[in-house]
Amino acid sequence: MAEFGGETLHGFSTFGFDEHDLADPEVFARWLDREARQRRVGVDGFVPATVWWIIDDAAPDVVLGSIQLRHELNDYLLAEGGHIGYGVRPSARGRGVASAALQLCLSEARELGIERVLIVCDADNPASRATILAAGGVLENAPGDIERYWIDLDGGAGSP
Repeated sequence: MAEFGGETLHGFSTFGFDEHDLADPEVFARWLDREARQRRVGVDGFVPATVWWIIDDAAPDVVLGSIQLRHELNDYLLAEGGHIGYGVRPSARGRGVASAALQLCLSEARELGIERVLIVCDADNPASRATILAAGGVLENAPGDIERYWIDLDGGAGSP
């Protein structure tokens, strides 16, 4: 976590937790418990979601980042958050980590029956924009400081 410095961590929800406190094993264990419950039923008014850690096979003790798939959209996610969020540690950026994780996440979205996936990025994040475009993202609009992209998936069964 220290590598991120004061930068905002994207890709997983830390609501109720300070992301920089996750280095504390007890705080991390409570966060993991919440994430496990979130996957099944949604917690505290949030939609069901799945978070994956991005790990380098060559160095399995190093977390390169994370990616989250929200199984459905509520009003907030439709406007600003999207189905998928991801973040990659600074030292792993520019190596295709986000692109590979996004492809795997899109496969999981298909398995869940989602037909169209919304991905939102900050307007000042050209790397994330490039990742989304390379995955087939089509810009719908750019309200304020964000850009909203849709990716159509084959064979899904339900999405707004």
